[in-house]
Amino acid sequence: MTLPTRREAREEQRRSAEPTERPRRRRLLLWIGIPVLILVALVGWLGFKALTVKGSLEAAQASLQQAQDGGDIAAAIDVVSREAGTAASAANDPIWRAAEVFPWVGDNLRGVRVASEALDVVANDIGKPVLDMQGDGEGKLLARALPIIESGATSLAPLTAELASLASNEALIGPVKGGVVQISDVLSGVQPVLDLLPGLLGADGAKNYLLVFQNNAESLPLGGSAASETMIRADAGDLEITGQASSGTFDADRRDIGIEISEPLRNLWGNNYGVRVNMSTTRPDWPSAAQMVAAFWNRTVDDTRIDGAISIDPIALSRILVATGPVTVPGPDGEFQLDSANALEVLLSKSYAWWDAYTPEGAVASDAFFAAVASKVFEAVSSGSMNLKDMAWAVNESISQGSIMAWMSDPAQQSLIEESGKLSGILPTDNTTETAMGVYFRDASASKIDYYLNTAIDASMTCADGVTRVTAKATMKLDITQEAAEALPAYVQSFRNGSEYYSKHVFVYAPPGMEVESMRVEGDWVKPFREGNMDLGRVVAPFESRMPPGSTVTVEVTFIGSGDFGPLSVRSNPMVKPTQVAITDECN
Repeated sequence: MTLPTRREAREEQRRSAEPTERPRRRRLLLWIGIPVLILVALVGWLGFKALTVKGSLEAAQASLQQAQDGGDIAAAIDVVSREAGTAASAANDPIWRAAEVFPWVGDNLRGVRVASEALDVVANDIGKPVLDMQGDGEGKLLARALPIIESGATSLAPLTAELASLASNEALIGPVKGGVVQISDVLSGVQPVLDLLPGLLGADGAKNYLLVFQNNAESLPLGGSAASETMIRADAGDLEITGQASSGTFDADRRDIGIEISEPLRNLWGNNYGVRVNMSTTRPDWPSAAQMVAAFWNRTVDDTRIDGAISIDPIALSRILVATGPVTVPGPDGEFQLDSANALEVLLSKSYAWWDAYTPEGAVASDAFFAAVASKVFEAVSSGSMNLKDMAWAVNESISQGSIMAWMSDPAQQSLIEESGKLSGILPTDNTTETAMGVYFRDASASKIDYYLNTAIDASMTCADGVTRVTAKATMKLDITQEAAEALPAYVQSFRNGSEYYSKHVFVYAPPGMEVESMRVEGDWVKPFREGNMDLGRVVAPFESRMPPGSTVTVEVTFIGSGDFGPLSVRSNPMVKPTQVAITDECN
């Protein structure tokens, strides 16, 4: 018997082992390969979803930015609605949600998902349904939209909070972080409004708001004389006018309104402040004026609980008419169309020629006309029949120019208004964000001559050796001839001096912490007066003048101080002819 060689033995051993080794290797490959294939498939699927979300979110963000920049709101909502819905659906995929548990990548996936869901709620749960109602012609938009707003606000709240937290997450990569921050910034402004809006609209009980119409033809520091008031009741989103009054309503009632006027305020603003309702807008602080007008109403008209007061003037009204289109109102010769082009001329000039408000009959007719205008515009706005893009522009522009202001008795609502800035009608209390100087024009002749008044403000800031100087130069020109002034209705002319001259004041409020260094005047009859007073934590430099038709007056004051000062800005009252403002800041 021949024994196998060593080589043959090894070969035989290899052949005998092969059947068991191969199945084991195949099983090993299967155990490794299947998970890898699954992982590759999952990553591919996740990548596909991520690309879908990325494209949709970018399109939604672009439309959102266009709307913020004054683009077509309805068109933007349509795009955001479609794209946000696609993105939210993709990001809510179970695989996506499961991947959020992984470090770093999970935070980014969660940020994208939450941003998508938030936009989806804003667009598809709130914006699109309300916009669809706005165009259906069935009226009472706010009453029908209220349940949608309440539900949407509840759904959006946790997403807004989560996005705010994610916005500061260091794990987010550039594109994700940029999108999360942008949407979070938008929601930080939208969420408080959505939270408070149901209450403002009377979801938890009826609310009463006083709408105060200021007359810019008789300028006062907040805009103009408080010419008329309208009470609006909001109950479950249904708005209605429940009362109207003119300044004449209050004239015969001289009872105290229950608001104490301090001696410094009396010295600065005169004896009619706090006594005549139309002088309520004298002090450049809307909360003070709003509560004063409310007190006049409760004293003379009725004891309705007033939950807020909103100021509006004919300048804002003319902008709003761009959005609503013309309204039909009664005139001396029948009905006519009041529109954005003729509103200022009709309300601040022609109406005084149509009716002599110094006569009982003329006063009644004039009051009826202005009440009708208020009612017609209110109907147009509350029906929801308007161009949303134009309305957004009208409201934002009017707020920025001081033609719309609001005050609420509820502390939470008022806090939101104050955070919004100029809507509050409050001067800044420090110079951190801006160094705000107030320059206010005031008619002191009980006239309506400011329809013809041109105004300009040149403001400058300089810094040297630790000292900051701020200078305001204010110019008034009465742009009407003596002959034309003599032909004006008596109600437009000076109450005491006819067309001979008009008493005009300029009040310049220093930035907080600054003092008067120097004052200068130009003109035939102009001088500083009521000096040494402070108001709202600021030094005030007042000037008085007498202006015949065609004359020009200039006043100039320089304030001095030390410390940190933000960029220079100017606050002033909205004039019929817009004030020309020039600012030179050499410090920022």
